[in-house]
Amino acid sequence: MPPLPPALETALASRVGAAPKRERTRRQLLLAAMQVYRQRGVAGATLQDIAAGAGVASGTVYNYFQTREEVAQQVATWLADTLCQRISESYASVKRGVERMAIGNRRYMWLAAESPEWALLLLEVGAAVPALAQTVHDYALADLRLGIRQKSFRPVSEAAAMDVINGSVSSAMASIARGHAPKGHASAVAASVLRALGVDAQEAVAVASLPLPDFPMQAAGELPGDAPPVRSRAARKGTRAP
Repeated sequence: MPPLPPALETALASRVGAAPKRERTRRQLLLAAMQVYRQRGVAGATLQDIAAGAGVASGTVYNYFQTREEVAQQVATWLADTLCQRISESYASVKRGVERMAIGNRRYMWLAAESPEWALLLLEVGAAVPALAQTVHDYALADLRLGIRQKSFRPVSEAAAMDVINGSVSSAMASIARGHAPKGHASAVAASVLRALGVDAQEAVAVASLPLPDFPMQAAGELPGDAPPVRSRAARKGTRAP
């Protein structure tokens, strides 16, 4: 598997040192697993390889993971959480829910273009692991609710809107990752999602075509991933994310 985009590589590495000892070891093992995946693929990775990559005894791995499948699930969940937080940091100054929705959706499709195999791993694990799916769901839900409060979105129902968002973006990620998507597909899908949420066609295309905000060099105050996700918290409480 190829490397992840540098913005995610750096964010994942930065989360290791900030964690308590046990969690730090778990994250070191996850980073080592990602290195092994690059060399041998997910199917070719063994727990012994992961232990060697992390510089720990083989028995240490079993204090954290019982199977290779469990490692892959936790790697994917950690990656999804990190990407969600980096997206949240990148648009912290964006106040409109319609723009935030487009940015978040396009960033997941960006991952599919930049790192197809990692994106496909996220899709596979997300279909089987509720924790990963819930992480992404909560972030998108906060943006949906913000857009509804701002009168930008007019969905028939919140649940239906979330299915449209998740289904459209997941399908587009798969198309992009497998090389089946035409040029400009990410912006077209992002605009289509906005249209489905009730945004005017001209505005939807314009918003979905805006330049993506850069990922900040580091999170303000705390390292990425060590504070509760802002969008997730907003989704649960139904309050506006900053």
